[in-house]
Amino acid sequence: MTKAILPALFLVAGLVGCSSAPEPATTPAPAPKAAAPAPPPNHTSIFPDAGKVSATVVPNHILDMKSMPGGSLAEYTVKGKSYKMFIIDVDSNQAAAFLLLDMKGELQKDPEYLANFGGYSGMYGDQPIFCFAKLHYLAGVVGLPKAKAEPIAVDLAAQLH
Repeated sequence: MTKAILPALFLVAGLVGCSSAPEPATTPAPAPKAAAPAPPPNHTSIFPDAGKVSATVVPNHILDMKSMPGGSLAEYTVKGKSYKMFIIDVDSNQAAAFLLLDMKGELQKDPEYLANFGGYSGMYGDQPIFCFAKLHYLAGVVGLPKAKAEPIAVDLAAQLH
C-alpha cells in the first residue's frame, strides 16, 4: 500500500513544482468619479407673470427641504401678500407620486389630504403649503392658506402638460 502512495505523492509534488509563478498583483482601476447631476429643467416660463417678483431654478433641495430635488421657483407679491410657486420635474408619473409622499413627510403632523386635487395642504415651519402631483410634476403654492392657494394651484396645474 505504501508503494502505491509514494508515486502519487511524487506526482502531486511534481505538479505543484511545475506550476507557473504567481502573476503580479494588478492595482484595481480607480472608480470613475460620479458625474454631477444634471441641473433641473427650467420651467420658469410656466409661471404666470402677474405679480411675479422673481423666478429661478434651484439646483437642489427646493424650499430647503432635505428630501426634495431641485426645480423651478417663482416668488410673488400680490395685494401685499407674498407667496411662492414651485415646479419639480421628474422622470415619471410614479416618481412624482412618490415625491409627493416625500413632501408629505416633510410637512408638520397631519397634513390634510385633498381628495379633489390629489395633493396635500399643510405646514412646513411657519409656511402653509398646498402641493400636488400632476403627470411627471410635483408643484404647489407656498405661503398662502388653503382657500387662497387652491385657485392659484388650479391655474398652475392647467399649465402643466
